[in-house]
Amino acid sequence: MIPYVPFSQGPYRMQMGLAGLDLRDWIQIDADYGAEIAEKFRLIAHDHDAVFRALPGSEAMGAEVLALLVDHLPRRFPERFAIEGDDEVLVERETGRRHDLRDAALHPLDRAGRLVQEDLCVMAPSGEGEAYRLVAASVSFPARWALADKIGRPLAAIHGPVPNYDARLGGAMDRFFAVLRTDRPVWRTNWSMHDDPALFQTAPHGDRAVTPPIGVADAGTRLYLRSERQTLRRLPVTGAVLFTIRTYQCPLATIAADPEAASLLAGQLATMPAETVAYKGLTRHRDAVLAYLKTAAAA
Repeated sequence: MIPYVPFSQGPYRMQMGLAGLDLRDWIQIDADYGAEIAEKFRLIAHDHDAVFRALPGSEAMGAEVLALLVDHLPRRFPERFAIEGDDEVLVERETGRRHDLRDAALHPLDRAGRLVQEDLCVMAPSGEGEAYRLVAASVSFPARWALADKIGRPLAAIHGPVPNYDARLGGAMDRFFAVLRTDRPVWRTNWSMHDDPALFQTAPHGDRAVTPPIGVADAGTRLYLRSERQTLRRLPVTGAVLFTIRTYQCPLATIAADPEAASLLAGQLATMPAETVAYKGLTRHRDAVLAYLKTAAAA
């Protein structure tokens, strides 16, 4: 079972769902670390611009993120990370990979993104009182969105495709970013369901044809529940906001193996507005998924 089941709050409601974050648990590392970091390096080698973008002037913000990680990782995970040479090199003990922290060839956020399973997004306003916009990002595991479409854009435009975002969350989100305190980091969860297990997915949200159609008999093996653990914290020096996304996923059958989890997910899907179901790409097989989950819950 994935460690976060964002549908455990009951019937579907569009909400920020924020909770206080203990910074000791800011970054999460599990048994998939090696495979996911290797996938990040593969994506970087294949198409660097698809997974990293930064606006001019974001270097100091990226350097602050990198410094926070270099301080955090060896203390929180000493079995995995070590600092050598007067804080000049961060070493991954398991792979032997060495990160030269004073090498200016990489944007600091680009280097930071290669250290952790999380994707890293830095948001900052262009001026006092202006909306927060995405100024730099290392995103190797997007869930049906492309970094090139989001860089430089404000929160409202980034979330433009989300049904009812402006009416229900837009104002609250803008206010939250403006008042977030350095000593009050938060976290939240989100979920989606895909017919493709790839972590890197840039096709747009929405329904798409699946051949053959997904039915009750194969929903558990052809669909994947994707869960995101997201954190937000104010950077104390630059004042930017760092948004991290840690992606977990499993076959829908794994969720169905737990009758309570199956019941909760069915409840969310059954109460979700049609436009949100369409945005999540579930309209074509919603009925099959509901039938599958309800059978599992009844078991």
